Amino acid sequence: MSNVYVIADNIVAPLGRTAAENFAAVRSGRSGIQQHRDPLLSPAPFYAAMMPPGQLEAYAEGYNLSEYTKFEQLLILSVQDALAQTALDITDGRTAFIVSTTKGNIALLEQQPDAPPYGQMELFGAARKVAAYFGYQAAPIVVSNACISGLLAVLIGRRLIASGQYDHAVVTGADVMTQFVLSGFQSFQAVSPEPCRPFDAERKGVTLGEGAGTVVLSKRQELAPAGAVLAGAGSVSNDANHISGPSRTGAELGMAMRNAMLHSGLTPADIGFVSAHGTATLYNDEMEAKALHLAGLEQTPVNSFKGYYGHTLGAAGLIEAIIGIRALQQQVVLPTQGFSQPGVSLPVNVSRTLEQRSMRHYLKTVSGFGGCNAAMVFSLV
Repeated sequence: MSNVYVIADNIVAPLGRTAAENFAAVRSGRSGIQQHRDPLLSPAPFYAAMMPPGQLEAYAEGYNLSEYTKFEQLLILSVQDALAQTALDITDGRTAFIVSTTKGNIALLEQQPDAPPYGQMELFGAARKVAAYFGYQAAPIVVSNACISGLLAVLIGRRLIASGQYDHAVVTGADVMTQFVLSGFQSFQAVSPEPCRPFDAERKGVTLGEGAGTVVLSKRQELAPAGAVLAGAGSVSNDANHISGPSRTGAELGMAMRNAMLHSGLTPADIGFVSAHGTATLYNDEMEAKALHLAGLEQTPVNSFKGYYGHTLGAAGLIEAIIGIRALQQQVVLPTQGFSQPGVSLPVNVSRTLEQRSMRHYLKTVSGFGGCNAAMVFSLV
């Protein structure tokens, strides 16, 4: 299989309008998580990484996006910035357009007194509408597999290019904060009453967030910027354990991590850091710690970016992969916001401070409801 390169990226989130702005914010230790009081979302105050009123409108100034939902606007703004970094003609028939999301336009259920037309709720309909904004007339690909959707979309884009079906791929993903999403996690009693603390002994649950991310992939290395990053091999697994509870052993995520390294020709000693899913829920962090041991990565620096972005659902794998790519390019391991004392049964090397580190590879992992897991290697060329 041929090499696939990341030639452009973007993040649109509370921390910024571009990937560079977002990485600078994370590197400086700034979090997008704040306490919010919005009775349309929850009767009680809650913590989340949400865009305050006016932020998205400021991002969209100069664009005519009034006919698009917030979810669609996030995707459009993210893709627009990523494509502006390239000279690609995505209508050439050799470029895939892939959209990842968990809930898409679910907010329409709350905003319309009557049930919205099916076409507005259908994920493919929204993906086609966004793709058409850029003149893309072929059928886009939709990836919606719980919280691994973003990283899985990158993996699918890589495989489509490496197999020769396409030369390039625009991979984008987004999710937004809604009453439906928040109340769902509240029903599990999984929402933290404070900003989340991944892997910490005092963690109290997940913090949710919203945003969008985009990467443009290509088989052509000459299109990549200086410090090019290779989208390496990845692997997917499923716990077959529970509709919402992860594996108790970590065996399935551990297998995905081992396979990603194996198919990349790497060993645990080659991995500079692991960007974990790290939701700060009791069972997820415990499962990931066990998986790291099973993959031989218990000594490797591990971080979670949920303390900066909250859990952005179908966009998480993309947003966090991009931050990891930027960290790899700058040869730094970022700290885990909110982490203080280890709170998992097996010791793992959770990053506490910003660390300069010479490295060529990092491993990104994600897990989600239904027991799905994904792992993918990114490498400096």
